[in-house]
Amino acid sequence: MGVVRVELDETTPVFAIAAAAELAGMHPQTLRQYDRLGLVSPRRTAGRSRRYSMRDVVQLREVARLGAEGVSLEGIRRILQLENQVGRLTDRVRELESALADEMLNRPGRRVFAAGSEGEVVSLRAGTRVRRSNQVVVWRPLDR
Repeated sequence: MGVVRVELDETTPVFAIAAAAELAGMHPQTLRQYDRLGLVSPRRTAGRSRRYSMRDVVQLREVARLGAEGVSLEGIRRILQLENQVGRLTDRVRELESALADEMLNRPGRRVFAAGSEGEVVSLRAGTRVRRSNQVVVWRPLDR
């Protein structure tokens, strides 16, 4: 019989609702309510049981902290939504930075570009510079 290796990380759903509630310092019914409200949505097993990850438990603790500070449940939902979006965007930026670094290492000197006057990307030959404009732009605030 071989050994089965399972990779666990912070997003692996391993905790039943009772264990997650204990780790978060909450009652299991509170976790069910937060799931219905969309604050923390655990994964489901084939039998439809909730399974919480360590990341879910951390979010539950954050919900409790924000609630204790007087933030409404709708406010908490929006905060968590924005924090999750920032996390996804941060991961994407890292991924793109890594891809760019790989590209620069694989093809040095081939990716020279600058921003044009309208914000567009302008490709340049290696060793050339962008011609700078000496136009004056007048800014006027919008009348309200």
